[in-house]
Amino acid sequence: MNVRDQVLLVLEQQKGNYISGAKLASELSVSRNAVWKAVKHLQEEGYAIETAPNRGYVLRMDNDILSAPGIMKYLHPKYRKLSVEVYKSIDSTNTKVKEYAASGQPEGLVVIAQEQTAGRGRMGRSFYSPTSSGVYMSFLLRPKFTAGESTYLTTAAAVAAAETIDDVWKDYFESIKHKDNSGAGQSDPDDSQAVIKWVNDVYVRGKKVCGILTEASVNVENSMLEYAVTGIGFNVQMPENGFPEEIQDIAGAIFETDTAIDAKNRIAAGMINHFMKYYEDLPERTYMEEYRKRSFLLGREIYTVTDPPITGRAVDIDEEGHLIMELKDGSRKPLSSGEVSVRPATEDKKI
Repeated sequence: MNVRDQVLLVLEQQKGNYISGAKLASELSVSRNAVWKAVKHLQEEGYAIETAPNRGYVLRMDNDILSAPGIMKYLHPKYRKLSVEVYKSIDSTNTKVKEYAASGQPEGLVVIAQEQTAGRGRMGRSFYSPTSSGVYMSFLLRPKFTAGESTYLTTAAAVAAAETIDDVWKDYFESIKHKDNSGAGQSDPDDSQAVIKWVNDVYVRGKKVCGILTEASVNVENSMLEYAVTGIGFNVQMPENGFPEEIQDIAGAIFETDTAIDAKNRIAAGMINHFMKYYEDLPERTYMEEYRKRSFLLGREIYTVTDPPITGRAVDIDEEGHLIMELKDGSRKPLSSGEVSVRPATEDKKI
């Protein structure tokens, strides 16, 4: 770890509190000039670091820039040995991780970015990933199961993402509940619980705030996975110029206004904590009951995005992650993949 990263790690650990240049230099066994240069470099990168005579340096609480040191302080101790790479901008975190996988890198690598210039979603769609408003991350995994079981990764990731969103919302609400009017413009936390649209989208307040894409390489001889890449994209805040017209009726953000709780680093770390917990016991599918509880499709009239569409009522999600539709004749049809939309009562509008 270079001096810049060491300084940032200490400032993240002491966020909101001043630490003197002399103490920083002593802790890191470097010169005070080296500390000063590192701080200047961080300030040029946009970090909100203030200086004061006789007090030293402080990383302001409203600083919300993704960084490996910033993420590390929120990670569960057992996951701090994971290899976490953070990029300001990248074409696609999934693409980068697939390159690592093809070169033989072991599982446990996580690539995270503040912006994707060629982010991808399911069905070959692009995933809007503008700078400074989201968290985009991908895991390199080498699970020992078949291609048909890869849906476990997506469903586990959906639960982990939803739990992460709820955790960060609770952190935010706790930070503002004693401050008069400081939460103006934000929704009540009870209205902001994250719910899941089968199979891979997470919604808050009726808008999609998170999408998941799992890609894999399969050994054709035994149908076992050689590796899998699970990518997750979070819309943390509204983009500066809003969402593109074609998705603005569907896409939303976790937070409606700026926060001062280090939301992006918390979300990245929370996703790692929750997802890796489920991944360690993936065959047990301990997350499936939570997946069902958070599904907002169950009990609703839906239709498949196929030609022709199949219409029915979503009645269950089985242990394999299949969505069970009850058709008009009373028979039940399991859906293992694809897309469905809620059948509206008065107009044909997809959700």
